[in-house]
Amino acid sequence: GARQQSELCNESLMLEKLPACGKSFEEMMKKVDSKKWCNLTEFIMYYDNFTQCTEREANNASCFWPNPLAEGFITGIHKQFFSNCTSEKVHWEDPPDEILITLILIPVMLTCAMITLVVWCSKRSDIL
Repeated sequence: GARQQSELCNESLMLEKLPACGKSFEEMMKKVDSKKWCNLTEFIMYYDNFTQCTEREANNASCFWPNPLAEGFITGIHKQFFSNCTSEKVHWEDPPDEILITLILIPVMLTCAMITLVVWCSKRSDIL
């Protein structure tokens, strides 16, 4: 990742080498049905290899990773493969009233029962 580098970043070398990472990722993604490109579990290993490749090439060029140029390249790959992937908002709904009332009343009743038991036991401390 981000480590101190004694040499200056050779951005042109990095930009020359990064497309090989993209090409390799593209070849691997051909194995995945394009309908499954939004399901990360289908290609996580390919994406991991791509990420490691971009990091390796950035480091070989004495550049930090991530850096703005590498991020721009990675963003281009994302646009190429994942532009149709949108996160669907989950529409939360309350449960039916019967279930909601039950979920509310059970803890209330248990709390009342415990309070009653504690008060009853404290009044009968002579027996205990």
